[in-house]
Amino acid sequence: MIKASYEVLQPTNTQSFLVRKFDKLAFDAPYHFHEEYELTCIISGNGKRYVGSHMEDFVSGDLVLLGPNLPHCWKLEPNETVLREASAVVIQFNDAFLGEEFFNKFELQLIKRLFQQSGCGVSFYGETCAEVKKLLLSLVEEKSNFRMLIGLLEVLHRMASSEEYVLLDQNRIIGERSNTERERINPVFAYLVENFRKHVSLDKAASIANMTPNAFCKYFKKVTRKTFMETIIEYRLNYAIQQLVQTDKPISEISFESGFGDVSHFYKMFKAKMNLSPLNYRKRFMRNLAGDKKLSA
Repeated sequence: MIKASYEVLQPTNTQSFLVRKFDKLAFDAPYHFHEEYELTCIISGNGKRYVGSHMEDFVSGDLVLLGPNLPHCWKLEPNETVLREASAVVIQFNDAFLGEEFFNKFELQLIKRLFQQSGCGVSFYGETCAEVKKLLLSLVEEKSNFRMLIGLLEVLHRMASSEEYVLLDQNRIIGERSNTERERINPVFAYLVENFRKHVSLDKAASIANMTPNAFCKYFKKVTRKTFMETIIEYRLNYAIQQLVQTDKPISEISFESGFGDVSHFYKMFKAKMNLSPLNYRKRFMRNLAGDKKLSA
């Protein structure tokens, strides 16, 4: 059974938080969660990012702060160059790494607000990403633990002062669940993340949640505000859109790779969501891309 893995993190005796730079092996991590906050900056690579019930494309420069116990993973696009060059800087810390009351200080109220928002997952963009990426790369090279600590506070302050952000899992579908509910729903999303491009079984998902199929369907909709099948189709369409704009694969191949067993069903679902056929969506994207290149030339 695929579960949302619980990860235990252990800082060294000389540090109160973890700062690490990873190569492509970090992207092999399953859909998992831990009690610490996590800040991830993608230095190189692209693919799909999963945070709670939210799925989205990521590219180089992707910067996301995650709150405690929010399940997540980054899956690389299976491209040889991407796999070879992928890397990320990751910082992990608990909310009391500087003392129980430290972030209650008036001077740190913006950072405290940022921590409260992180239960949804906070994705940054624009100049904030570029500036924080530079700070993180220097932090990885820093030898002084004191300067690393000051550097982390500077990073947190820069993000907390920014308006260049979006909340990912805005309904906090997973982040605000009780431990008992998380133990039930996290493995279901782990199952979806790993299998939506293949056959997904309602009976299997229900058994993972230790429920009957009928009870599970009601429970899943109550928690996510979507049916189980709507969620699967959303994952598949999201993946298909990425393939349409980033590859020149035939529509039929993308349909099957995204988990749709029938091409006509794929066309129907795609048009219902995007108001365009897959082929016309690709053509419009390419026209817009060509137009943007002309404007920047």
